[in-house]
Amino acid sequence: MANLSPIILLLALFSLIYGNAIASHHVYRNLQTQQSSDSSSNQPYRTAYHFQPPKNWINGPMRYKGLYHLFYQYNPKGSVWGNIVWAHSVSKDLVNWIPLDAAIFPSQPSDINGCWSGSATMLPGGKPVILYTGIDPNNHQVQNLAFPKNLSDPFLREWIKSPKNPLMAPTVANKINSTSFRDPTTAWKGKDGYWRVLIGNKVNSVGRAVLYKSKDFVNWVEAKQPLHSAQGTGMWECPDFFPVLNNGPINVGLDTSVDGDHVRHVLKVSLDDKKHDYYLIGTYDASQDVFTPDNSQPVLRYDYGKYYASKTIFDDGKNRRVLFGWVNESSSQNDDIKKGWSGIHTIPRSIWLHKSGKQLIQWPVQEIENLRVNPVNWPTRLLKGGELLQVNGITAVQADVEISFQVREFQKAEVLKNWADPQILCGMKGAGVKGGIGPFGLLVLASKDLQESTAVFFRIFRYQNKNLVLMCSDQSRSSLNKENDMTPFGTFVDVDPLHENLSLRTLIDHSVVESFGGEGKACITSRVYPTLAINEKAQLYAFNNGTSSVRITRLSAWSMKKANINGN
Repeated sequence: MANLSPIILLLALFSLIYGNAIASHHVYRNLQTQQSSDSSSNQPYRTAYHFQPPKNWINGPMRYKGLYHLFYQYNPKGSVWGNIVWAHSVSKDLVNWIPLDAAIFPSQPSDINGCWSGSATMLPGGKPVILYTGIDPNNHQVQNLAFPKNLSDPFLREWIKSPKNPLMAPTVANKINSTSFRDPTTAWKGKDGYWRVLIGNKVNSVGRAVLYKSKDFVNWVEAKQPLHSAQGTGMWECPDFFPVLNNGPINVGLDTSVDGDHVRHVLKVSLDDKKHDYYLIGTYDASQDVFTPDNSQPVLRYDYGKYYASKTIFDDGKNRRVLFGWVNESSSQNDDIKKGWSGIHTIPRSIWLHKSGKQLIQWPVQEIENLRVNPVNWPTRLLKGGELLQVNGITAVQADVEISFQVREFQKAEVLKNWADPQILCGMKGAGVKGGIGPFGLLVLASKDLQESTAVFFRIFRYQNKNLVLMCSDQSRSSLNKENDMTPFGTFVDVDPLHENLSLRTLIDHSVVESFGGEGKACITSRVYPTLAINEKAQLYAFNNGTSSVRITRLSAWSMKKANINGN
């Protein structure tokens, strides 16, 4: 995913990753220099507090001298992929961003045909360096090194490329396909003093995280075997590998090089064939450089909506691990050209291991709460079957909403006889399909007459004598513009509604709906483009389309101020 990775170069500890260019991005050469036909005043889908560039294509963040650095792949000539440079913005709080000049652009033979995804690593003495994928004159994917020109500059405005580039390249000897070798991770240092880095790769249909080792960060040698591989998974883009505390406090992160009995390790890959991010929790054997997933551990996703090419960094300032992700558009190519931009970043998320050890928890970074204004709070109230309650007093197109539900009449739950794909189940049993317990949740970006709305909801089934909670983001009625992709998204949430309330937090920002169910156990991001429910015409409701009543135990909602994004 070397060229497409939408995310993060946490340069000082961040990493950039946008990497699926050739594999996952269509290059519309005849469209690359077309400009937006819309004026800046006619942009109902531009986000107010999610990062995106002033125009055109985006991609990927780090922390250095108190500043977060966000690097992203950017096309200065159009709103589709092509003409890519590494644009650069900085922030003090992960919310407000200031644009700087481009950091990296093609200038050496080893990257003359493109500067694709990569990651940042902090060397001893607090020196950040970047490893990134370049495309050489033969269109081979090779790995390059860049470092700051002036370490005293907290903005890291200028970068110098190593004269020894490329440092890693596919060869006949290592049998690596020259078009399937990209997206270096943040490196980590073993107790033996050697640095290690992973490169995404595939051999036929076998996806691989190829490992390289180096003593000096310049001369790299491929290990005898990949850190991990899997048959039938195809190209692994934007790999990420990091430790998490086992049975530790919530929202506490670890430096990437930390190892020991008190940690587990997470391997995440972006599957080019599926365009989703998947992760495994397991054990890292540092002596053999092998990662072994837990035997009973399923393959999980960070986000069950539109979300790809994600990257974590260790934030040493707040001792946490932060996850950045890229969200593609769901609008048509022609609409992207008209808008003049394409792609956004999700709100950065704190990420840690759940106390069960079975999955990761994700939650929007606390700094985003500084944008909250005009709070609305409801007392506990019963939400009867078929009832629709409007949430007044907030800016519904730009909001942060937290709501919790208590369920009682479990005998009314629908029986699920056979296991089903949750996304397909959400499509079959959307918000408009009446059930026993549910659907209940929120209608966001809704028009007054409900011709348009995006429903984020729960539905409870009875499966093998247990209560099964389905969470859906149903965008099938989100817009009257039928050229948009309005596929519903969904997943099952590992919560027991018999003993705990069902919580839902939803961030609404014009054309993006980020939802967190079960206190961060399940995340779904949707892109929607209503034609009626825009700006001040958008409305917000709590709804219950089941026959059973549920109790709202808490509803707190806030309007969200506009963040300073790229100086705007």
